[in-house]
Amino acid sequence: MTNVMKAALMVILTAGAVAVAGAGMATAQEARIITTMGTGTVEAPPDMATIRLGVTNQASEASAAMAATSEAASAVLDRLEAAGVAPRDVQTDQLSVQPLWSDYSAETRRITGFVASNVLTVRVRDLDQLGTLLDLVMQDGANTFNGLSFGLQEHKPAQDAARAAAVRDALDRAAQLADAAGVTLGPVQTISEQAGVARPMMMEMAAARSADVPVAPGELTVTAQVSVVFAIAD
Repeated sequence: MTNVMKAALMVILTAGAVAVAGAGMATAQEARIITTMGTGTVEAPPDMATIRLGVTNQASEASAAMAATSEAASAVLDRLEAAGVAPRDVQTDQLSVQPLWSDYSAETRRITGFVASNVLTVRVRDLDQLGTLLDLVMQDGANTFNGLSFGLQEHKPAQDAARAAAVRDALDRAAQLADAAGVTLGPVQTISEQAGVARPMMMEMAAARSADVPVAPGELTVTAQVSVVFAIAD
């Protein structure tokens, strides 16, 4: 290799080393950040409830089981309409007819009857009438109850408040970390959010009585979480 070629190669290697060193310094500077997670929670009283109830009947013939179920389900739907529950808040969730078997022996197994079910999902927007409504629909023939959950008709105000609280929490955490490390907290670089959740209260069928069903709505907890990346100013 000639002296000229060696000199040219040295220039190339030196330039490459400088480029790598520059990239390393840029990476180090980019790494001067503080990342925190912030959580915000808001307690809010529910203003609606969702119930899942239905009618189940058994008979020797499938048509008889479905006829009895349909009659009772119609009475429940009429009761809901009379109570002011809007059609958009009532939905058939499940409609089925299933055979009943004598036993599980493959040799002697036979159909002894049929069971028909009609299950409804109902949103109740007037919580003051919830207990009375539950009692009335059971009197009209609803004999299955798969629980009750409370919710908010409009989530945005509570979610916005929880989100703002989460950002404040992230700022507070970052300030503490910067102070403990002896550095100055710089501006926000990125903010990302995880979906917030509302944890509903649940109610079981055992709470039902011959009088109005007792219902305690309690409060919902709406939660928001954010991840915030801050620059380190010095």
